[in-house]
Amino acid sequence: MKKLLVVVDFQNDFVIGSLKNENALKIYPYLLSVVEDFANNNDDIIFTLDTHDENYLTTIEGKNLKVVHCLKNSFGHKLCDKLDDISKNYKCIEKETFPGIDLLTFLLENKKEYESITLIGVITNICVISNAILLKSIYPNTPIIIDSKACASNDLTLEKESYDIMKNLHFIIK
Repeated sequence: MKKLLVVVDFQNDFVIGSLKNENALKIYPYLLSVVEDFANNNDDIIFTLDTHDENYLTTIEGKNLKVVHCLKNSFGHKLCDKLDDISKNYKCIEKETFPGIDLLTFLLENKKEYESITLIGVITNICVISNAILLKSIYPNTPIIIDSKACASNDLTLEKESYDIMKNLHFIIK
């Protein structure tokens, strides 16, 4: 049985762009090695992409986070560095908010059993946790692993609290 890796929003704007995150930059080599390991094992990989348009600042998110980021087809929207090339061989799902309803839809329409599901990416206390909970609703009896060495947040207190919450929800924090 295959494993599934979900790479959450590891895009230029979250690593080196408008929402630059030094912690994301630090984990990149390890995160890349995790992606390469899954690829070499012929496991499934899905990349999520935070995706906005020119009207971003008029959305609820835009009114609360007043930093334009991940505009569709921009450099900031692309996956970081080598991930952009790797992703061309895998499913990429654009999402306009923190959890991706299109991720849910894709997985429900292409229902597979997985040995385990691993999440990596950014931002731990926003997009990683919300997509983890989404996955738990589809796969309540599949081990879901959060690889903390391949996740990053710009707020280390909220990141730690997120891991505590996810552990309490029966995610495996590695």
